[in-house]
Amino acid sequence: MLVTFLYPFVIMKLELDLFGFLQIFATPETLIGFHPDAGASFYLSHLPGYMGEYLALTGEKLKGAEMLSCGLATHFSPIEKLPLVENYLGKLVTDDPSVIESSLAKHGVTVHPDQNSVVHRIDLLDKCFSHDTVEEIIESLEMEAAKTNDTWCVSTLKKLKEAAPLSLKVSLKSIREGRFQTFDQCLTREYRMSLQGISGQISGDFREGVRAKVIEKDFSPKWDPPSLEHVSQDMVDQYFTPLSAFEPELDLPIMQREAFI
Repeated sequence: MLVTFLYPFVIMKLELDLFGFLQIFATPETLIGFHPDAGASFYLSHLPGYMGEYLALTGEKLKGAEMLSCGLATHFSPIEKLPLVENYLGKLVTDDPSVIESSLAKHGVTVHPDQNSVVHRIDLLDKCFSHDTVEEIIESLEMEAAKTNDTWCVSTLKKLKEAAPLSLKVSLKSIREGRFQTFDQCLTREYRMSLQGISGQISGDFREGVRAKVIEKDFSPKWDPPSLEHVSQDMVDQYFTPLSAFEPELDLPIMQREAFI
């Protein structure tokens, strides 16, 4: 399957199952004590409604049809058509986006998310993830789960409670800021956030998450702070402060290219 992405900097992961190739998108950084980076706060914040907040906080996976539906991708082609598409595009001599667009559309197919997809729950998703704080988001999900025993609410709560509390708050703030920033501004801010997360000066969650989920694989990280109530606003704000004089800011080659807005 070939999926053409609306944002070329989105990094994807291929997974193989019994039926062939499935294109999977996910931003699971909160589950290892980090935050969605590499421009994620820009493109996630521009998805419909509060889908970006949902994906950033839970690390939930989207399949190809879902990516098309929510605007992360533009075209979908079966894997058997890939050589044909590559050959066709390789012969194009143009920088006209409309020509490339029509060429991709010619080889694309129409796909739809299955009935259990989160895209069919966008109203409930927006209702829960539109709140100002992580605590309010969780409270809203708990209320919906108590009223309806909705399986999506229950599974979403489980994912949120597995993530690092500090990462949840940092990631929510990042997505909310990204909604009003350019791509370059998001990259600069995320660079600061990443250095803070890697340094371990505020919290050792990133090292602990990698240990528990990647290296030792005991899947029992000991987050610090251990709960949302122990995460102070000052801890969150430190991720967003300018770097010190000893650590240069991200230097983007903005004079050599057109800005991506």
